[in-house]
Amino acid sequence: MFHVDLKNKNILVTGASQGIGKEIARQLMRNGARVAIHCNRHVEAASELTGEFPATGSKTFQADLSSVQGTLDLWRAVLFEFDRIDAIVVNAGVYLEHKLSESDGDWFDVWKKTLSINLDSAGLLTKKGIEHFKEKGGGRFVYIASRAVFRGETEEYLGYAASKGGLVSLGRTVARSFGKYNIKSFIVSPGFVKTAMAEQFIREYGEERVLSELALENLTEPKDLAPLVALMCSGLMDHATGATIDINAGSHIR
Repeated sequence: MFHVDLKNKNILVTGASQGIGKEIARQLMRNGARVAIHCNRHVEAASELTGEFPATGSKTFQADLSSVQGTLDLWRAVLFEFDRIDAIVVNAGVYLEHKLSESDGDWFDVWKKTLSINLDSAGLLTKKGIEHFKEKGGGRFVYIASRAVFRGETEEYLGYAASKGGLVSLGRTVARSFGKYNIKSFIVSPGFVKTAMAEQFIREYGEERVLSELALENLTEPKDLAPLVALMCSGLMDHATGATIDINAGSHIR
């Protein structure tokens, strides 16, 4: 049976306390990786993962990625504990509604918060990661983007779509610019995934509306993305650096 071996690999996963990030972290540990499990508010939920795979030596790190200082503090704390990072999975993100009917100030506050978490922190972690990977002889980035980049999003989520578009461009630029340093970069583009973050949309519009867009009969779940990310982190997909892989149950094919 085909097996992805991640033993002796240290991997940082941001936004790993629930949803897609948690399932990715779980899969990486299942394959033997030592994972730096980042969370913001849900520390207890993130810490549960370390108990599932104690032999990996994985650890939980709390940080607020909406600020520069919080992002830098996370990086420093992970390096202090792990010394070496082999891959960074940039997953942390928010999906915040901001209707055009709101005041300019309120609308732009949501825009800024969305970009600070979804894109600004990703950019800063990318800079720190590139510096580290150059020093250590290489490494890998995996950016969790969105179907919204390629087919657009509903009008209430302009900030979210813009932030994920920037993330895709960032990942592709890293692949083209730093491959000669043995640095690889991949993008995963999910569609609608059954997570807590998606519950707001389901409550407002209903699950049937979401299902009607799919080619398959059921919603994508976080566990459907995790094996691909493990493969990307393993080195077995290195010649696909710069690629974007769509996982959206056939709701958007390009």
